[in-house]
Amino acid sequence: MPAHPEISFAVNPLSRQGALDPSLTGPFSRAVAERVREFHQCFPQYEPTPLVSLSHLSGSLGVARVWVKDESRRFGLKAFKVLGAAYGMATLMAEALGTEPQNLSFDRVNPLSVGKKVEDLTFVTATDGNHGRAVAWAAQKLGARAMVYMPKGSSMARYEAIRSHGAETTIIEGNYDDAVHLAAEQAQRQGYVLIQDTALKGYEEVPTRIMQGYLTILDEALEQLQGEKPTHLFVQCGVGSLAASQQAYLVERFGKERPLFVVVEAEQAACYLKTVLEGRGRLQKISGDLQTIMAGLACGEPNPLAWDILGRYADMFVACKDSVAVKGMRILAHPLPGDEKIVSGESGAVTTGLIATILARPLDRPTSEAFRIEASSKILLLSTEGDTDPDMYRKIVMEDR
Repeated sequence: MPAHPEISFAVNPLSRQGALDPSLTGPFSRAVAERVREFHQCFPQYEPTPLVSLSHLSGSLGVARVWVKDESRRFGLKAFKVLGAAYGMATLMAEALGTEPQNLSFDRVNPLSVGKKVEDLTFVTATDGNHGRAVAWAAQKLGARAMVYMPKGSSMARYEAIRSHGAETTIIEGNYDDAVHLAAEQAQRQGYVLIQDTALKGYEEVPTRIMQGYLTILDEALEQLQGEKPTHLFVQCGVGSLAASQQAYLVERFGKERPLFVVVEAEQAACYLKTVLEGRGRLQKISGDLQTIMAGLACGEPNPLAWDILGRYADMFVACKDSVAVKGMRILAHPLPGDEKIVSGESGAVTTGLIATILARPLDRPTSEAFRIEASSKILLLSTEGDTDPDMYRKIVMEDR
């Protein structure tokens, strides 16, 4: 693992070896992505989120292209999470009602139209903020109840955003992973429906459906690129569900000709990088408070379903200090003349901060060469959230200005 003051990283030697495994990629195929996107298109608020080309930033970094998929515009909720939560919840509800998810268009479903069966449903989840708000929003639209647990130290802005959609919301004393286990226990004891994007023992089907919901992001992006294929894709990783879904989609669609895939974690919660470096075939956990400004990435336990995919196919794993996220937020908030401004929160901007760190001048050649970035590189980034904590956002992007 090469030394760098702001990042730690490891190359996955297994990523391009061996035959592709359809059992891993099949649930995230292009056909599945099309079906998922058809469901999302039923929402009256649906429109593809912007794919922003930052041509002046790419020029300053010495690469051919930099694109940012801006998920701050998703359904007015400022984050991508609603894609997975809504799809997972709708498929469960459709099964209970004997219909298809597409028939649960969220502008028509209400307790009077679907009956007491839905009114009695309570969805329960754990969140750092964005996933919980998505669950609360979807439950409100569907006429069900939601119960949300948040870790100690959670942003009050994110807490209030969840409560604004009618969810019963509690901040616990433990960390995010403690909240996940508490939600699972409550589901078992109270008969609630657990809606979590990380797999637990005997709980794999729902996380898979949530991960499938995230396929709309990359399916939209590749359509927006109009045939121009990225050479690199950098994706944020908390429990790993978003990253794994995007990776599996690329493997199924492009095989060994897929873009180089970089998994991006917060340094204080880099359980995937730790697994790569120390795991010897076993998943590694990180305990404690997981203190990082990247709340969406403060997850210390990998999703086993996600690890099966990422451990097999991801090319690189990177852990970033908070300073990398801050750098990305400021770059996007105060773009070079001619580039579009993007409002991106701490977790959303870390991928932008990472490429700026890798390609800082004077160029750190060992680092840039490890990422295989060249003048011809075309880099696709996901900005997974907007200013979901507005006070924190303003403080960071306006400091020293």
